[in-house]
Amino acid sequence: MPSPLPALFVSHGAPTLVIDNVPTREFLMDLGERLPRPRAILAVSAHWDTDASRLTTGTAPHTMYDFYGFPEALYEMKYPAPGAVDVAARALELLGQAGIAAQGDASRGYDHGAWVPLALMYPEAQIPVAQLSIQTRRSPAEHLALGRALAPLREEGVLILASGNATHNLRDVFNHDMLAAPVPYAKDFADWLTANVEAGATAPLLNYLEQGPHGPRNHPTADHYLPLLVALGAGGGKGRLLHDGYTYGVLSMAAYAWG
Repeated sequence: MPSPLPALFVSHGAPTLVIDNVPTREFLMDLGERLPRPRAILAVSAHWDTDASRLTTGTAPHTMYDFYGFPEALYEMKYPAPGAVDVAARALELLGQAGIAAQGDASRGYDHGAWVPLALMYPEAQIPVAQLSIQTRRSPAEHLALGRALAPLREEGVLILASGNATHNLRDVFNHDMLAAPVPYAKDFADWLTANVEAGATAPLLNYLEQGPHGPRNHPTADHYLPLLVALGAGGGKGRLLHDGYTYGVLSMAAYAWG
């Protein structure tokens, strides 16, 4: 029987990651080659925030351009991966068994939190994808439970790919060049995050705002952190650092794997 696929968390940075000449782009292009080939992908993006869990159920989700003022080349890109309708149905079943309310969404496309890393990891766009929303009105513990409910998918050939940012203070982005050295407050949090992921220390990771160095400054909003907790729940135990780096000095581009 094949080994379970890992649960991943990757930092996706700005939409221009797909075209920028930065180390994280090279990392993601290589990552898809190094992983076992999944039969399908469940993507969890920081950019789909709903009141209750939702899953894409369309057969051919469209590419969304949920950003403004970026180079025209980005708006010409498409990621035409087929929808993983069976995976969405299975995820809805698993969530229901765990007592987590969820529903399908046949009209939702792939937002840039999903298609940007996917376009780098699997540029041929042949692997079916289902996308799962987050709920910023719900607690970190509820997102951990969400991931735990979906963990069986890993044994069914599905790669769980959570996408957000290890640190995400957008107000400070405009004060730094793209390749600037990391600022201390972002590095302190990212180092703390890595240490706790590698130790399998769930409690501190759930209480990141209080226990993480400069937690509220690194994550003024929860949206880019919560996907990490879904991956942690799905993977369980100790994780490992796959990639480290920064863009604009304040965005840690760390990536982790569990399993």
